[in-house]
Amino acid sequence: MIKIGVADYGLNVWFGGLYDYKDRLEMLRRVGFDGIERLEARTEAEVINFSAEAKRLGMDFGTCRGGTPYETIKWSAAIGKKYVWAESGAKDFDTLCRHINYQTETAAKYGLKVGIHNHLGSLVESQQELVDFLKACPETGLILDDAHLAGANGNPIEIIEKYFNRIVAVHVKDYVIKDASAIEWYNRLRFCGLGGGEMGSLNKEVIKLLVKKGYDGWIYLEHDTHLQEAEIDLKISREYIKSCGL
Repeated sequence: MIKIGVADYGLNVWFGGLYDYKDRLEMLRRVGFDGIERLEARTEAEVINFSAEAKRLGMDFGTCRGGTPYETIKWSAAIGKKYVWAESGAKDFDTLCRHINYQTETAAKYGLKVGIHNHLGSLVESQQELVDFLKACPETGLILDDAHLAGANGNPIEIIEKYFNRIVAVHVKDYVIKDASAIEWYNRLRFCGLGGGEMGSLNKEVIKLLVKKGYDGWIYLEHDTHLQEAEIDLKISREYIKSCGL
């Protein structure tokens, strides 16, 4: 069953940080979301307490991140999550793939998938870089970000069609062009809520294709930049997702 959550980086920017997980979850529940993407924890006790609080509120989260990759894997497995983010400080593609292949192998021992998150400005930015990565790391999954890929002139529909079985989570967002001639991606575009930018019908096509193919994981709204009260933006984007049938 698909769950609709929020990758809440943009909320942290708007509010200046994440001060209270309970408040965050209650706000998202009001808007109609099922939870957040990731718990950032420092201790096992935080993982247990947050998991219990989320359950009490009828909310959930997709994965957990600890202070080390090993803690991330252990804690995510212990609370029954399905995936963790790929983690590497590599500065070149070959080293990145070596690191992530090893992380993937380790996580598999705990029943977890590792997902690479395609991101503008990273070593896995363009469509070809993503394809090359998935070939070099055949057991690694994908946390697909449709707008980061579209912003790099990629085609998320093609990626879903070809690598559907590799997808462990999905980010949907939209973007507006700030300066088409800018070299740095963050000067070239700004991310925004669904339906408010250059993506047109692409987010709807992405969501409907995932449903058609039987996707049953998390779809996360990610609204990096709020220009008005965050809850208003989230309501607008949640209505957009509802218009796609979810």
